[in-house]
Amino acid sequence: TARVVQAARGDGIMEFGLRRAQGPDAGIYGARAAMIGGCIGTSNVLAGQMFDVPVKGTHAHSWIMSFPDEYTAFKTYADLYPSACILLVDTYDTIKSGIPNAIRVFTEMREAGIPLTFYGIRLDSGDLAYLSKKVRRMLDQAGFPDAIISASNDLDEFLIDSLKAQGATITSWGVGTNLITSKDWPAFGGVYKLSAIMNKNGEFEPKIKLSENSEKITNPGNKTIYRIYEKDTHKIKADLICLVGETVNVHEPLLLFDPAEPWKKTKLLPDTYTIRELLIPVFKSGECVYQSPKVMDIRSYCADELDTLWEETRRLINPHKVYVDLSKKLYDTKIKLLDQMSAEETES
Repeated sequence: TARVVQAARGDGIMEFGLRRAQGPDAGIYGARAAMIGGCIGTSNVLAGQMFDVPVKGTHAHSWIMSFPDEYTAFKTYADLYPSACILLVDTYDTIKSGIPNAIRVFTEMREAGIPLTFYGIRLDSGDLAYLSKKVRRMLDQAGFPDAIISASNDLDEFLIDSLKAQGATITSWGVGTNLITSKDWPAFGGVYKLSAIMNKNGEFEPKIKLSENSEKITNPGNKTIYRIYEKDTHKIKADLICLVGETVNVHEPLLLFDPAEPWKKTKLLPDTYTIRELLIPVFKSGECVYQSPKVMDIRSYCADELDTLWEETRRLINPHKVYVDLSKKLYDTKIKLLDQMSAEETES
């Protein structure tokens, strides 16, 4: 979602994905995730009610088709929702029918003294770059320069970015399938393995899993995570995974290195960085000790955190990596266990 929001460059993104979701629960909680990622509203009314988030959207093509003609459908909708009148104009013919009928309704609203506070049209098919420019000219010439042009139709971050580059006059976007289904990455790659086990003395012993693939070799022990920020910019330098009990003193030098390529090192000078511990207890002794924030508060937190990423890491194509490093103590523990297991295999 955050990538889609970024591609829109300040325009509002509405979540339209319920029909394409992989089941009703995915539709509900996908809408929640989309709101956290930066959407301004969802068309999912139930999600809006459950999570107290804005509900936004337009009417469907079926609304138009249920009336004798397009104009009557538009007029009825405008009568019902005069303060939020976004008309879907591509049911029959966008240029020859949809826009002329929309302009007719907007003109009648103005002549009746109805304030045009939030109004416009939605495109859902065709060449969105070409149509949006032509529609913008038609609306402007008719005296409606502030009418919103919204668009949908299988949008994703790359298409939105392309439309922006082509000068499309769209300022509001409805995104469904590519928000709700994780279309480009349907399965999460990773391993979930034992990292420590309590011995008879009540102490945790670090454990490690070997693999033929180095990226699948686990990190042993109970851990905590510090986020390291560059002090001057408050941008993320790296996330540092440490063993529980380790502390970081910002008044001392800090050595960062890539655990996959440990010869690549960065040394942070004292007082040039700040830190924040990321892990927050959710369960203690089997009981929940965490009070979940409201979705809109999580959304604000997410936006603030995204601002701490370097622009280079947020590129849609070929982004720079965000570094996740190991503390020297954790790295040494890992290497020690690997050496022990290697020696045991050699002896056997």
